[in-house]
Amino acid sequence: MKRINYYILTLLTVCFLGSFQSEVLAQRNPLDDGVVRILAIGNSFSEDAIENYLYDLAKAEGKSMVIGNLYIGGAPLSLHLKNVEENKGAYNYRKTGVNGQKTAATDVKIADALLDEQWDYISFQQASPLSGMYDSYAASLPKLFEYVRGKVQYPQTQYVLHQTWAYQQDSKHDGFLNYGKDQMKMYNAIVETSKQAFRLVPFDLLVPSGTAIQNARTSFIGDHFTRDGYHLQLDYGRFTAACTWYETLFGMDVRKNKYKPLTVKGVQSEIAKEAAHNAVQHPFRVIQLAAFQIMDISH
Repeated sequence: MKRINYYILTLLTVCFLGSFQSEVLAQRNPLDDGVVRILAIGNSFSEDAIENYLYDLAKAEGKSMVIGNLYIGGAPLSLHLKNVEENKGAYNYRKTGVNGQKTAATDVKIADALLDEQWDYISFQQASPLSGMYDSYAASLPKLFEYVRGKVQYPQTQYVLHQTWAYQQDSKHDGFLNYGKDQMKMYNAIVETSKQAFRLVPFDLLVPSGTAIQNARTSFIGDHFTRDGYHLQLDYGRFTAACTWYETLFGMDVRKNKYKPLTVKGVQSEIAKEAAHNAVQHPFRVIQLAAFQIMDISH
């Protein structure tokens, strides 16, 4: 009798453990495969921020990434919403694969890109002329967000608001008139709007690229972080935004990351990383880079 009872107890234990293991496996995060996947529903400002140096920063720390950008130049949130409502294949879908190889596909729909990868993060941003105007977010972001969340298959996906940057003080962009052609007025409007927009829908992360660029402008480089008055300078400008994304996504101090683009000087790299780190720590106010306000020609 004791042998029979022992056999039954053993059988029940095996069945319980098997059931428990199956439940654990079912609950395991399907995105937890060691690859971080980020998709931007964006425009040229997301191109500046994530398409160039973010992959390399992650690689330098042994991290794998897939980076996608649904690109239409100058696209506002209202256009993205219109495109999903019409199911329109209007995007240049740029993608950096896990091996670093870059590809591009044309006439892509947002719905198709959302299902292309098991995205860990999906980001939204407003077109730069409207980036400090809350009403422009309120008019389109909630519906766009609900559409995207309804299409995404993985509940673990997190949603990101990309805070973009103010224009260079002498910018000729027509949208600068929205802010009286005043850089600090535009920056302050972006900060206040990003605070409100972050609460408008259930975002998980804010990437404060706008504050990072404004921090960097307090260095000896000054107001030279754009190449045309609004798009980022191709080397240290873009690197500053990439550093901000890196620290936000990975929660690691970017100042400790060894990666530096070949086209960026040592002191420029230090400025970019310091500006980004301070922005992530204090996303809604400018931190003066006191240590970099005198030109260092030693490196």
